[in-house]
Amino acid sequence: MPKVPRIILVTGASSGLGEAIARALAASGERVFGTTRRPPASGRDATGSFRLVAMDVDDESSVNAAVAAVLAEAGRIDVLVNNAGSGIAGAIEDTSVAEAAAQLDTNFLGMHRVCRAVLPQMRAQGGGRIVNMSSLAGLVPLPFQAFYSASKFAVEAYSEALRIEVKPQHIHVSMVEPGDYATGFTRNRRLAAAATPESPYYERMSRAVAIMARDEQANADLGPLVATVRRALDAKRPKLRYPSATLLQRTLVALKPFLPAALIERILADTYGAG
Repeated sequence: MPKVPRIILVTGASSGLGEAIARALAASGERVFGTTRRPPASGRDATGSFRLVAMDVDDESSVNAAVAAVLAEAGRIDVLVNNAGSGIAGAIEDTSVAEAAAQLDTNFLGMHRVCRAVLPQMRAQGGGRIVNMSSLAGLVPLPFQAFYSASKFAVEAYSEALRIEVKPQHIHVSMVEPGDYATGFTRNRRLAAAATPESPYYERMSRAVAIMARDEQANADLGPLVATVRRALDAKRPKLRYPSATLLQRTLVALKPFLPAALIERILADTYGAG
């Protein structure tokens, strides 16, 4: 019997990782809807592989309208991949409350808005899958990316709780935790407005962000990360966490609870030139 394609919604699918995930899933026979703030007139991605619908995860009415449009066209949503996100860098002291709130609004509350919009339909149809894109920075915080790390720490706690809440409804929740990848995140990373040469943190912050950018751009192959997402979607018994990073990064995360805090601080400060 031919496989029935799943209806999959991927947020933040206009470029980078979201686009790669959506195209890979579409190529495997799934029916994919991607989201972007400004979809093209064709309503499809550049290769015609999947549908693009308008969604701004910072706007609840936009999220609800996009989910309603997918349901009207496809009748159901079997899988949600929460990928939309952004990054801000700068010293904590240099980051305004408004800038911090915007980071948390997109990366954390934006994910929550989409989950809330999709969950009623998944419950009604008897199940579904949700994959939230987290980060290893949600387990080991990065200097000068404190609010990005905080947003991913929030994703970790949220996903753990959500997984327990919806499991009786046969809705499976997992997280994919990338390390360093060249996904467009580097290019789109913003600096806090006060992260200027006048800041007492500027030299160390600039050095740390440059190292992060170097490490991200050194890994241009998104194949392993996309494959990790596929494992989370296809597993018969989905795990909570699916890390996708170098052995060194995964080892540091695994050992963090057992190592002295001072040693972790030293490793991070040395790694990012922030000492």
